[in-house]
Amino acid sequence: MVTRLVYVVFVLPIVLSIIFGSIVLADVLQEPDRKLNMWPTSSNGTSSTLTAIEIIGLEKQYSVSTPVQIQIQVNDPSFDCGDLYITIYSSGTTTPITQSGFLEQCFAKNGEFLPVDDQFSEIIVKPGQYELIVKMNDQTQKNSITASEKFTIK
Repeated sequence: MVTRLVYVVFVLPIVLSIIFGSIVLADVLQEPDRKLNMWPTSSNGTSSTLTAIEIIGLEKQYSVSTPVQIQIQVNDPSFDCGDLYITIYSSGTTTPITQSGFLEQCFAKNGEFLPVDDQFSEIIVKPGQYELIVKMNDQTQKNSITASEKFTIK
């Protein structure tokens, strides 16, 4: 008698939940353009999916006299007319080597690269490893997207 009560109270609800969940999931996956992606992979610029913000034109290695010149592509129109910050750090430190701010960057209308009507160009004179971080804030300054890449000065 007790074992039947255990099955009814504990095991039966678990089995019914699994069956019901499977039916609902199978029905949802039958809808067009629905996919089950339980482990999404992050994109670091090497995959074919678009990321929210991308660094364009950064080389892996520069000489001391060559300027570091980049452009930024933002693929999320909710960040149109936001503020763009580009910072270069010496690898392993939190002190910036250089930082540039480009305010009120409106790009969505013309699909432009950032900075709009300007250029980011910096010459770094000390050889070493560096990290470039770009950050785009939206107009409200409440949301931001970032991207980073490393490069070497020889």
